[in-house]
Amino acid sequence: MSFTRREFTRQSALTGAGIALTGTVGALATAPGALAADDARHGHGHEDDGPGKGHGHDKELGYGPLLPDPKGILALPAGFSYRIVTHSGVTRLESGEPTPSNHDGTAAFEGPRGVTLLVNNHELSGTRARWEYPVPLTEGLVYDSVAAGGCTVVETRRDGRTAEWVGIAGTSTNCAGGSTPWGTWLTCEETEDKAGKNGLLKDHGYVFEVDPYDRRANRDPRPVKAFGRYAHEAVVIDPKRGHAYLTEDASGPNGLLYRWVPPHGFKHGRGQLRTLADDAGVLQAAKCFDRKGVFVDDLSRATEIGTVYGVDWTDVPDRDAKTVSVRKQFTEGQVTRARKLEGMWWGDGGAYFVSSYARGESPVAHDGQVWFYDPKRRTMTLKVLLGVNPAPSVDGAFDGPDNITVSPYGGIVISEDGDGVQHLFGATDSGRTYPIARNDLNIGTEDDPSYSEMTGVTFSPDGKTLFASIQTPGIMLAITGPWKRQPDKR
Repeated sequence: MSFTRREFTRQSALTGAGIALTGTVGALATAPGALAADDARHGHGHEDDGPGKGHGHDKELGYGPLLPDPKGILALPAGFSYRIVTHSGVTRLESGEPTPSNHDGTAAFEGPRGVTLLVNNHELSGTRARWEYPVPLTEGLVYDSVAAGGCTVVETRRDGRTAEWVGIAGTSTNCAGGSTPWGTWLTCEETEDKAGKNGLLKDHGYVFEVDPYDRRANRDPRPVKAFGRYAHEAVVIDPKRGHAYLTEDASGPNGLLYRWVPPHGFKHGRGQLRTLADDAGVLQAAKCFDRKGVFVDDLSRATEIGTVYGVDWTDVPDRDAKTVSVRKQFTEGQVTRARKLEGMWWGDGGAYFVSSYARGESPVAHDGQVWFYDPKRRTMTLKVLLGVNPAPSVDGAFDGPDNITVSPYGGIVISEDGDGVQHLFGATDSGRTYPIARNDLNIGTEDDPSYSEMTGVTFSPDGKTLFASIQTPGIMLAITGPWKRQPDKR
């Protein structure tokens, strides 16, 4: 059912400021410990305060300062430690081939007797000849024999022993992806390359399902064409309604947030996505409007944490983008765009999703947003806003959020893919941020240091281990320590 401007405007009037704007302060949550508008207005701290330096409850936020790593890999707070799970070109698959490079989106699944299974995307674009460590072409698991990307499944045990094997191969630019309520992984191709472009043999830009438990289920990979062909970033499934929500990381014009509505009578479950016709269900793009019923052309226009937009959905004319990219099939006023729509995670009854930054290609500049879509209310709320970082090479502020996960200790945890220094950081429900880890692996030079993005952030099923990766060269890390629930008082 369509959610009209009139309905949203009436709901806004009935509920007052709770569904409108929650604050009046502008650029927010740039530095660790920064506050949402509501916090700042009530004098609970200062935007420049770091962890342990704020007022009142801010002293309890986070885990303290990050300590440099003597091994030069990952800086963590006191009491925390890490171990390397996989390392591209160093660790080996069960087949004896080296672990592929360019780790990206990851999810953890509960295995038997304390085993954790992780499905790890490898964001490798184009042909295999471009990469030293592409995903091996395991027989029966290959979609396009010249494409370099895919997923591996990593089995890790409590005693630290690991095993790794291919889940899918021959795909391209496997980025964030997402897990399903029935215990599988949806890997997303962040590309629009068609057969013949960049040396590829088949069309790309699809979503594929990978089962971490059943290797036989992954044979003969088939794209879920019903979800559309575009520069996919991430996907989540609404466990109650069965809708899929998907982000698009693209520009010229900026990408879109999509919703796939299953056909009548369809029931999700293991192997069911394979049964869908290419045009099954309805693929739609989000169209937002403010509390006055005014259309919002780009999500960057929201400049205050707590901003709420109503959401309607516009049908996609040609989901397979046979001649025109999906995002280019809409005229002005039909859809709401956003720059670098990245990671997503389902939690708290809705979908968290990221817009990594907005600059000259967007109406308003920022260095990161995290939104929450509530399917019941059909609203979108700005949860985290990172102001433009004036000095990315200096440790302190955060910019460029990418992969995210919902934390069992409250709020969300975010992988940073910005400029300069790269972190894992947490954010509370009101938008206050705090550091968790920093990538200390310099892949540049001493005079001109460079640090790869952090990716694949996800908690183990028991909540005791935080897994994350350094994308280049490709190192998956297991982080443990004195996790605690973060305060979120206002």
